Amino acid sequence: MGGRQPYPSDLPDEAWELIRPVTTAWKAKHPSVSGHAGQYAMREIVNAILYQTRTGCQWRYLPHDLPPKSAVYYYFARWRDDGTAETIHDLLRWQAREMRKRHEDPTAVVLDSQTVRASANAPRETTGLDPGKKSPGRKRGIATDVLGLIIAVVVTAASVHDNAIGIALLDKVTAAAPTVTKGWVDAGFKQAVVEHGARLGIDVEIVQREPGARGFTPEPKRWVVEQTFGTLLLHRRLVRDYETRPASSVAMIHWSMSDVMLRRLTRAATPTWREASQASGSGR
Repeated sequence: MGGRQPYPSDLPDEAWELIRPVTTAWKAKHPSVSGHAGQYAMREIVNAILYQTRTGCQWRYLPHDLPPKSAVYYYFARWRDDGTAETIHDLLRWQAREMRKRHEDPTAVVLDSQTVRASANAPRETTGLDPGKKSPGRKRGIATDVLGLIIAVVVTAASVHDNAIGIALLDKVTAAAPTVTKGWVDAGFKQAVVEHGARLGIDVEIVQREPGARGFTPEPKRWVVEQTFGTLLLHRRLVRDYETRPASSVAMIHWSMSDVMLRRLTRAATPTWREASQASGSGR
């Protein structure tokens, strides 16, 4: 970290070692145009990306003791486009499943979508109005395993129906984890998703809300995906969709979930804003 004071979002040594081989191999295959190794350490680039996901700051507001926006965004965009961010995420998911005594790939998934408002820089053609929630912005669709770990992600305009999101998610699940044979969705997903799952060899079950239930009520099997959405929102960059490109939104979700898994794997934790506030007031 070059002697700077650490941020709570910085990766501990043990966490960095889990992804260092991937970034080192990538850098070896992508030397700079001038042939030198690059001015900024890969660990600091990752720390800067995680700082942004956790705090929600704009690119140009990254602290001066982290690499500059031009360098950080360069790697963020390259890793977004060539799949490196997803590769890191998937490798960590396999390790997180192994830690829980599970097979590398799951046999069951839970699907859900979440509508979030988009920032003003999001192109109009990538946003829309969710007719059910009466909310403008984008939809995030995720498929998780029964541990709440993400298997697939799609980001669309909020006007896109959950059926289309569910079908796209199932296609991605089949490609990422062909071992999946069972899926659960809520009543927002319709028969088209069930039928598409059947064609892929996945038995999709629509979990109905308990009759008479009011307010938030955890639903059997499906609560894990709702918990994952809640965990992701601890990363302030995801409270809204601030990205110009939906592909960047997907990458931010992968980085945020990678951060979660890294800390689970190393038994580390990033203080929440509540914990930080309590700590600052404890000396009064």
